[in-house]
Amino acid sequence: MKLRVVFTLIALAAPPATAAHAQTREQMQDEAVGRARGNAEVAARQLTNNDPLIRQRAAEELARLKATEKRRLVEGYRLQEKNDRVRLALDWALYRMGKTEALFEIVRALDSSRGNQSVAYLNDLGAPEPLYLFLDRASGTTLTRLLEALARLGDADTLERVKPYAASNDPKVASAARFAEREITRRLAAPQPQP
Repeated sequence: MKLRVVFTLIALAAPPATAAHAQTREQMQDEAVGRARGNAEVAARQLTNNDPLIRQRAAEELARLKATEKRRLVEGYRLQEKNDRVRLALDWALYRMGKTEALFEIVRALDSSRGNQSVAYLNDLGAPEPLYLFLDRASGTTLTRLLEALARLGDADTLERVKPYAASNDPKVASAARFAEREITRRLAAPQPQP
């Protein structure tokens, strides 16, 4: 009986220790990300970290910084990276560093478990033109997500490019095209801020 009580007490004590460990890991991740903020050297070093989240955030920081001097290093890490989310972040970094063909991998990921991550990167493109190439080649989920990204990035030229997709036989594509039309039209009609 006493042995059972001891095991019960140990079992009850275990969850807080696990939660504390998880909190410590999160704190370590936050600290690592904070150290890399604005510093390409630190971010590049973090690409070797055992924690895939830290590697992903480091690649995203290199992308944000457009650290072109780290491009060859990032290309090397991209070749050996096993984690899909980190590989996608490295593709984003390479695209931002001038390797335009890396955008193909980002668009390909739209129809995967990394779709939301890919959409976040596409939303940071700043201009819709790089996505035009993919409109005629994409279908299904990829096309739907491309149209949603263009809804956020699009301009008057984009509006003309998405209109034909509103008549698509795929209801999700047609809905995404109509959404893009509404969003772009609304944005174009809004008063522009004065410089």
